[in-house]
Amino acid sequence: METRGEGAGTLSLTGGTRLEGRVEVSGAKNSVLKLMAAALLAPGTTTLTNVPDIVDVDIMAELLRRLGCGVDRDVVAGVVTIDVPERPHHRADYDLVRRMRASICVLGPLVSRCGEADVAMPGGDNIGSRGLDLHIEGLQRMGAEVVNEHGYLVATSEQLRGADVWLDFPSVGATETLVMAAVLADGRTTIDNAAREPEIVDICTMLIAMGAHIEGVGTSTLVIDGVSELKPVTHRTVPDRIVAGTWAVAAAITRGRIEVAGADPSHLSIALEKLRSAGAQVDETADGFVVSMDDRPKAVDIVTLPYPGFPTDLQPQFIALNAVADGAALVTENLFEARFRFVRELARLGADVRTDGHHALIRGRATLSGAPVEATDIRAGAGLVLAGLVAQGRTDVYGVGHIDRGYAGLVDDLARLGGQVVRMDDAHREGPPMK
Repeated sequence: METRGEGAGTLSLTGGTRLEGRVEVSGAKNSVLKLMAAALLAPGTTTLTNVPDIVDVDIMAELLRRLGCGVDRDVVAGVVTIDVPERPHHRADYDLVRRMRASICVLGPLVSRCGEADVAMPGGDNIGSRGLDLHIEGLQRMGAEVVNEHGYLVATSEQLRGADVWLDFPSVGATETLVMAAVLADGRTTIDNAAREPEIVDICTMLIAMGAHIEGVGTSTLVIDGVSELKPVTHRTVPDRIVAGTWAVAAAITRGRIEVAGADPSHLSIALEKLRSAGAQVDETADGFVVSMDDRPKAVDIVTLPYPGFPTDLQPQFIALNAVADGAALVTENLFEARFRFVRELARLGADVRTDGHHALIRGRATLSGAPVEATDIRAGAGLVLAGLVAQGRTDVYGVGHIDRGYAGLVDDLARLGGQVVRMDDAHREGPPMK
């Protein structure tokens, strides 16, 4: 049985096995954490289903408990029940927020519901600067006073009021913060250049079920008419398109065949089309899709963009695919400037990757060679695991705790698909990877 621990552990992979079988995708990490925060908007018991068994859910549950909520989890059933008091506490402490950037999502609900919020400046993955300016400017336009005091964002407002907000960039986090703040504001809020990700649609769907008035869901313009109160609901989390996409690449890179169940292929249109261009066969099913590959993949160019463009969270996985592909590929990263840091680890496996600013040129090689590498963030870890699956010999991926934050039961799923993988805790690993 797989065990986990934040920031700890090592995956030892022996490459060369074709993955074949079926995996079930649960709810999206990038949605469920925000849904848990949205529960703060209504006193009473909110129930979330299709919740993934990942470390970040544990962290968010503890954060909500410190805000005065009762949180119960049924890991087997994938259910989280949140009992929200009439008046939650309003301080989100640093020791939790530093571990997960998504903790900032409690800012909007707290200032909207309580009139004040003290939220520590967040931490999270080391993939580049992701400022909170858009969150702050939007709340200020809605009448909140927001200051930075001793490492905390302190937002106060007796009553938020509707406003017209233009986002310079379609930020997912800022869109979520402002939507959750606006649903209880006085009057109409219009958010232009809003993010359109399926996770945004998911949170809006839940808020509407709670009694919010939101128009334009799934478009770049959201119109929210504030209401006086919301009610708790039961809501099913949208499938995790990034986990689904990772398994799709796993099938292609190992020249295997994987049925990905519980996924929505429409959320991965561009990524799946790129796999077809690489030579994979992709077939939609009643509840997901099947990816199969018989030959060496062909190199494919990638340009990351906000949804519905190619997702940045699948960029490392596709770089791993290109590292063993036939030909050369150019990958352009437009969202997070530090996303390419993981290619230094990929190079330890023999990959030929050259970076220049926000471009990476990958020249595919027939084989990679197993070596110790270290995951520095969730998706980098996924990319290194994929590379280890096809590298000759043994690859040890350190820092598995990062992967735990986004992938539930990864080792068990890999083993069921035929992968040769063992998880070790820090006490049994042979030492840190050489740099």
